[in-house]
Amino acid sequence: MSVTHTDLTRGPIFSQLIKLSIPIMATSFMQMAYNLTDMIWIGRVGSGAVAAVGTAGFLVWFGNSLLFSTKIGAEVNVSQSLGRRDLEAAAGYGRSSFRLAFLLSAVYGLFLVAGAKALIGFFALGVDNGYDVTAAGIQYLRIIGAGSVFMFANPTMTGIYNGLGNSRLPFQVNAVGLVINMVMDPVLIFGLGPFPAMGVRGAAIATILSQMTVFLLFLSSFSKNKVITLNELFKRARGRRMANVLKIGLPPALQNMLFAFFAMVIAKILSTWGPVPIAVQKVGSQIEALSWLTAGGIATSLGAFVGQNYGAKDLHRIKQGYKTAMGIMGVVGLAATGLLVFAGEPIFRVFINEPHVIPEGVLYLKILGYSQLFMAIEITTAGAFNGMGKTLPPALTSVIFTGLRIPASLLLTGTSLGVAGVWWSVSGSSIIKGTLLVLLFLPYISHFRFKKKGA
Repeated sequence: MSVTHTDLTRGPIFSQLIKLSIPIMATSFMQMAYNLTDMIWIGRVGSGAVAAVGTAGFLVWFGNSLLFSTKIGAEVNVSQSLGRRDLEAAAGYGRSSFRLAFLLSAVYGLFLVAGAKALIGFFALGVDNGYDVTAAGIQYLRIIGAGSVFMFANPTMTGIYNGLGNSRLPFQVNAVGLVINMVMDPVLIFGLGPFPAMGVRGAAIATILSQMTVFLLFLSSFSKNKVITLNELFKRARGRRMANVLKIGLPPALQNMLFAFFAMVIAKILSTWGPVPIAVQKVGSQIEALSWLTAGGIATSLGAFVGQNYGAKDLHRIKQGYKTAMGIMGVVGLAATGLLVFAGEPIFRVFINEPHVIPEGVLYLKILGYSQLFMAIEITTAGAFNGMGKTLPPALTSVIFTGLRIPASLLLTGTSLGVAGVWWSVSGSSIIKGTLLVLLFLPYISHFRFKKKGA
């Protein structure tokens, strides 16, 4: 596995962004495959098991959102340090991010283990056809909590390598984890060979085993890294650098945590309309993920690119990188709009082919299709802001207008739109966020001046 870093302050911009973003996108799609693999096998146990894992998944989502702070903090600070040619600072920020991730993961894991009963009990899952959904959810959550360091610290190590301009290694490492997860899921869930059938517990153990493997592979890779060695990773971290990691990383982390909360509230609103809208949103969001995961890959690579050039004080190259990334995502966003608006039915039929559900699914994809371009440019622009260490503007924009989806949904569902009002609130907010964030970024970068003593 390659462990070298990449200098993004010189060379062809388009090829650098594409080369860096493809492994990032592939890693994101693999994470989606992790979740789908679990759902496919758990679905064979029964709907009660799906409900247990799905409910616990909200709390896993919160954990990943919390650790987004150290991931973004690592990407930004490591990339900017490399841009300044300050390898000692790059190593220091990698170490500080890793230490914080380890600590936060352990604390959150203890919270999940100790509070599993109350956390799952809050959702009042009860019993489904004789299957104790609540008990299964508690078991799943406690196992995930026990392996929290492996589960939640890995994205930060991915962030360190993204900051180094090396997105290929996280892809390779996570690919190994995915294979282990895919193999161990059926073995532990249904009890193949010498293993007993463990159901939901087996799914949790398979997840932790795969993530533990990824964690150990990451640690092994640092033993060969010339910028951040394994010994450097475990040296004492400076408080100032740890504080700077949190300063940069907390706004997007809080943004993701609130996004998870808003999603739960929207799901509660949809539940009043029966199971069909919930199924439509579940499937539709998986289809839509193809475009926002692509945008996320470009945004992360742009963040590393901007970070290094920000450290090198090359504003012209930052502007050119942003224009290039926006051009790429403009094409992707328009293509996604065309597919969802004009080819929604055949796409949706791949997942659900029930006659009474298909029209609702097609309507969802059509309405969400109108906002794909705006969603793509919002995510891309947020990546540029993050690379400069200015994480607050995109976080605030996202929190405010994503939060407004809730009152908008309640208002619009009371009209003739019905449940489609929820889809319009989501699509409309994405259009506003994409437009506003670009308007905030363009004058900001046009009048930006570097400080005399560096970034």
